[in-house]
Amino acid sequence: MFSKTIKVLLASVVFISCATSSQEVIQELFSMPKKIKESSAVEVTEKSDLIWTLEDSGNEPQLFALNVKGELINTVEITNAQNNDWEDLTSDKDGNLYIGDFGNNDNERKDLAIYKINAEDLTKQQASVAEKIFFFFPEQTLFPPKKSERFYDVESFFLFEDNFYLFTKNRSSNFDGTTLLYQIPNKSGNHPAKLISSFKTCDNFNHCAVTSADISPDGKKVALLSSDKVWIFTDFTSNNFLSGKVEQIDLKSFTQKEGICFVGNEKLYITDEKDKKTGGKLYQLVLTKK
Repeated sequence: MFSKTIKVLLASVVFISCATSSQEVIQELFSMPKKIKESSAVEVTEKSDLIWTLEDSGNEPQLFALNVKGELINTVEITNAQNNDWEDLTSDKDGNLYIGDFGNNDNERKDLAIYKINAEDLTKQQASVAEKIFFFFPEQTLFPPKKSERFYDVESFFLFEDNFYLFTKNRSSNFDGTTLLYQIPNKSGNHPAKLISSFKTCDNFNHCAVTSADISPDGKKVALLSSDKVWIFTDFTSNNFLSGKVEQIDLKSFTQKEGICFVGNEKLYITDEKDKKTGGKLYQLVLTKK
């Protein structure tokens, strides 16, 4: 049975403000090392200048550390967790990394998880998950739901004030660009995800399905990514990051972009997966100060 809460939320979804196309374009910084073909995330912690990435389902449970030249500095094998479908990375102020193992293309998984990797283990070649946080969506009662109600894939999250915030990747048959924002506490256990709000990008899945997210260090900007767009949210209320003002940035580049993170408050790193002729890069997007 489809949740009444979801129905009401979807019925009320509107564009928060008029989307505008900025003049910013992404700048290519370097190509990923040959070992990394499916970069699905990017993160820079507050304790290091290293650039972290990972690969998604079908790949080894590994984290990759790159320097600013794109050189592979370290590969960390995670020994006590499988790569079911790793999709995103985030970090805390102590430099600990968190892996989002919540890719759920068919909306049928019941083992959605977030794994904490301690900062001191990131210099090693092998590391264990220090903490496992499991969660579920209370609104989902069928696994999988009907094709018109498949809202529970996730590729995007970040950590803010000791809570994780997840943005769903809409895979419903009547895709309209709606992403749902959920909150999960940063503590061990199996938690019901709390639905906060929603946002509608556009009705073209290839261009507007949300693939990654991050929040700026000062907590004043949130970025959502798709294959060729970035949405920047500002002036939001409390943890309703999808309220307030939003600017849509046309990246003028269509590739399978899967990772985004803030580096400071005005710059973003973006990664994409390697295709036959495109992708496999790390890019920089500098925001225009308003």
